[in-house]
Amino acid sequence: MSEALNKVMARLEDARAYLDGKCSGFAVHEVKVPEPDVAAIRGKTGLSQPIFAKSSGASLGTLKNWEQGRRRPEGPARVVLALLEKRPSIVQKELGRSQTGRP
Repeated sequence: MSEALNKVMARLEDARAYLDGKCSGFAVHEVKVPEPDVAAIRGKTGLSQPIFAKSSGASLGTLKNWEQGRRRPEGPARVVLALLEKRPSIVQKELGRSQTGRP
């Protein structure tokens, strides 16, 4: 086996041992993502529904469902919304997009 493959295999064995409760010493970081108030978060950004949906990676229909309480954001969407709540311009600044959605 190559050196790189040996390293990968060793880390996989570490992961298996950790999951089986046989290994300690790993740092575990848990991030609690709060339930977002999507309408309030969008309000902080000053963006319209279509532009906010596009910049956050959601469809317009999904955004409307979130804002009207018919659906709840889950998984990565909650993380993006939590980041937008803390820094409303993060998507535009970090991904280099204007508020119109054009590069």
